[in-house]
Amino acid sequence: MSTSLFHSLEGKNVCFKSLSINDVKEIHSYASDEEVSRFIGWNLMNTLDETHEHIEIMLKRESAGTHLYASIVLKSTQEIIGTAMIFNFDQNANHAEIGYVFHKEYWGKGYGTESVALISDFAFEALNLHKIHASVVDVNIGSARILEKNGYELEGRLKDHYFIEDKYYDALLFGKIETKQN
Repeated sequence: MSTSLFHSLEGKNVCFKSLSINDVKEIHSYASDEEVSRFIGWNLMNTLDETHEHIEIMLKRESAGTHLYASIVLKSTQEIIGTAMIFNFDQNANHAEIGYVFHKEYWGKGYGTESVALISDFAFEALNLHKIHASVVDVNIGSARILEKNGYELEGRLKDHYFIEDKYYDALLFGKIETKQN
């Protein structure tokens, strides 16, 4: 897998870099935010130690070849503003799932849309995937919009799929199929 290439993706406003234990404080700043972690499938990180352990798990998954992770960096300030990921690879069907999380100070500024474009282009061009998909909690309107802006189509809804804070939420399933001409 093209791990080093994923870690070096660059857009107009953001770039990716390798996930690092050294960035635990920056990652903890959004991983410990209840509003951020509520709908992303990560447990809330209450302490730096918990965030450190989570980063170690992500690094092990990446070195095992089952996941790709990158820190998303704001080019103008070099601040880490989020995490990008590709996971749940299916070699037979040639598809994978994407995910992303951002510090809430950077929501609504276009960085998510730009990051998903970078992830998507990489998945199709470097990994030669046929399809990429994402699952979003139905109340996470911002995340759904990011996918739609990148040409993902709503393919389905799983009723009461997520149980978060004693409440059920539907999952919105988005997908995008490689459209390059042969």
